[in-house]
Amino acid sequence: MKKYSNLTKVIHIVGARPNFMKIAPLMEEMSKYPQYFDQLLLHTGQHYDDEMSKSFFDDLRLTKPDVYLGVGSGTHSEQTGKIMIEFERVCLQEKPDLVIVVGDVNSTIACAIVAAKLCIPIAHIEAGLRSFDRTMPEEINRVLTDQISDYLFTTCEDANQNLIKEGITENKIFFVGNVMIDTLLSHIEIAKNSNILEKLGLRKNNKIKKYAVVTLHRPSNVDNPKILMGILNALNELAKEIPLIFPAHPRTIKQIRNFKHQEMVNHEENFLSEGLNNTNRNVLTIPPLGYLDFLCLMSNAAIVLTDSGGIQEETTVLGIPCLTLRNNTERPITVKEGTNIVVGNNPDNIINTALSVLKNQNSRKKIPKYWDGKAAERIVKILSSKPRLLNVL
Repeated sequence: MKKYSNLTKVIHIVGARPNFMKIAPLMEEMSKYPQYFDQLLLHTGQHYDDEMSKSFFDDLRLTKPDVYLGVGSGTHSEQTGKIMIEFERVCLQEKPDLVIVVGDVNSTIACAIVAAKLCIPIAHIEAGLRSFDRTMPEEINRVLTDQISDYLFTTCEDANQNLIKEGITENKIFFVGNVMIDTLLSHIEIAKNSNILEKLGLRKNNKIKKYAVVTLHRPSNVDNPKILMGILNALNELAKEIPLIFPAHPRTIKQIRNFKHQEMVNHEENFLSEGLNNTNRNVLTIPPLGYLDFLCLMSNAAIVLTDSGGIQEETTVLGIPCLTLRNNTERPITVKEGTNIVVGNNPDNIINTALSVLKNQNSRKKIPKYWDGKAAERIVKILSSKPRLLNVL
């Protein structure tokens, strides 16, 4: 196929921290072909905490964003609208040949809509995932982004079937694997150098104490005071058996304070001075961690309790038991083939399932197909073979 003389200009979109892990391996793979690809990294500022964002950029060796929109907080509609207004200006100025969006956050749908209206090809990485719960804003973002994208890169065959059922033609769908696992596999050895376990008193003389990890940020869990109290009660009950490390999202901490639940969690300075003492003080709340510190913490945990989608995938590859504190998951392959159990947010279910898993400690299950660290390589090969882009590989 004929090669075009000009570079293919690609704009990569990141807005929330999980996006960084998905874009990093793709940018690294494209950088191997600078004679063919002109890459720009655009950060919408959807997650706008400087320290949290900076640590991820540093850990993942991502270059400083070429464009930072700085949209900040707001309702879903406000945030989406702000991103669309600012991103349209960027597209009109830069005239990209391709816009790459990842995941299911507001930045994903906002930039995809702008690109579609300007007739700029769109690649959606992590397409086809469905929880079938339209009360989740992320589900709306996923469905709409897939409908207007030109290239749909999926992490599993279930996602392919979801897209086909929604009327998307098969020639747009590409099963390539999971780019977030590319990042995990390329950083797991580096993460072993983290001192987070020593800092938290979890490793002494090369011996690691048994502990659990908790993450919590979904509105369905943290915006309702009754539900949040129930989850915190469950964590405190579980903490009688095993200490829980809780890197807390700023929004979750805000809600804990708003609902006056501070007594339900311990803070880092108290934890380090009092030590592990088999009381509910063993729920340790710490600030959010960088990617490498969190990977180290997660990979050595006995169990992880979370409402995060990406962590369901990462624990599956690491062989760590995972309890998903939601009533559904858009990643059913992590249940079917991986280590994930969907338990909802009922306190009794959380406690009983966690205690059962800790007692039985089931062995590692199957790692899904193509979760092998080569997803980004497959994506670049596919993109470069299409008529709209350069046939370079």
